[in-house]
Amino acid sequence: LGSLILLALALCALAAPWLAPHDPNAQDLLTTLLPPAWQKGGDPAYWLGTDSLGRDVLSRLIWGTRVALTVAVAGAFGAMVIGTILAHVAGYFGGWVDWLIGRVVDIWLSFPPVILSLILMVGLGSGLQNVILAIVLVDWTRFCRVMRSEVMVVARRDYVAAARLLGFSHWRILTREVAPATLPLLLTLIALEMGIAVIVEAVLSFVGLSVGAEIPAWGQMIADARGNIYDAPWALIFPMLAVFLTVFAFNILGDGLRR
Repeated sequence: LGSLILLALALCALAAPWLAPHDPNAQDLLTTLLPPAWQKGGDPAYWLGTDSLGRDVLSRLIWGTRVALTVAVAGAFGAMVIGTILAHVAGYFGGWVDWLIGRVVDIWLSFPPVILSLILMVGLGSGLQNVILAIVLVDWTRFCRVMRSEVMVVARRDYVAAARLLGFSHWRILTREVAPATLPLLLTLIALEMGIAVIVEAVLSFVGLSVGAEIPAWGQMIADARGNIYDAPWALIFPMLAVFLTVFAFNILGDGLRR
């Protein structure tokens, strides 16, 4: 189910220029705050209604999928690479290496993730690449903390000890013996991290620290719709549902991969 939902979202992101019925940034002040087409006063040309500037909500949702999935995939994989490498080094070698990496993780985790993301975005500036970089710099610790424990368990198994006795190099033991055993947990963490990345991007775009105003993003749509929550709640509800559905899909995908 998670795969099907994410496949549909990916198709929306890839085919946004053809699926979106309108230009997501096109404004029409004569058609502001139109309700969805099935409600009284709705226009069939705007299936999900319009926002306070007359922009098509459906088109902005479809184009916003690109930002959400790009950040989710790139941010999660970047954090996974850094965190997993450090986790395998710390869990396998132990000793002062483990202590040093553990202290770095403890210091990094002492900062609230969202606050640290906001601070990084203030320093880096807005832009899709900077959003991805901020997520990588903040969330690598999630992978490192969890994967380190798993690596420590795997490194004590008999087949790893046998590999050492046979004279295998550390690199071969880590890549051929330890890493495959930690892969199921890693897949679960990647899927969960993708959902977290979607939420972080929505928060950053909500406060205006994500992509530029010319690029539709779900958090930006929620921020724009706050002022008309009682007059046009649909402009607020639909992007919130998009965030919820995407995070839900990533979570159940991770659970399914784990099983």
